[in-house]
Amino acid sequence: MKIAVACDHGGLNLKQAVIAYVEKLGHEVKDFGTYTKDSCDYPDFAAAAAESVAKGECERGILVCSSGIGVSIVANKVPGVRCAHCHDTYCAKFTRLHNDANMIAFGEKVVGEGLMQEMVSIFLTTEFEGGERHERRVAKIKTLEEKYAR
Repeated sequence: MKIAVACDHGGLNLKQAVIAYVEKLGHEVKDFGTYTKDSCDYPDFAAAAAESVAKGECERGILVCSSGIGVSIVANKVPGVRCAHCHDTYCAKFTRLHNDANMIAFGEKVVGEGLMQEMVSIFLTTEFEGGERHERRVAKIKTLEEKYAR
């Protein structure tokens, strides 16, 4: 699987750990930056990664900032992206099972490397459960997205 990865300066250390772990799992990584600790604007990097997922260039995406909040907000502005801000394994699992999320976000100041590895593994191996109720709900999300996308 090809995975888009991006961060801001507050998520650089964890993003580097994400990349190493995702590659260890045998996936290809496309790194959208940032690449230094210099202060930067998270929307620039999160949007680029989200656009690659929305276009199908990458199958899933992982975003990191200090809290995970900013990058998840940005990603969810891109039509076709369902990014979940997660801080535990339950959320990482059920965002795939029930929401068919294609991106996950978390914060370097919130999530340690061990928990990140557990969440990433779950996020990359869990398939969408499907079924009428979950497909109906995801379809409603897509309808809202179409309604408000400009």
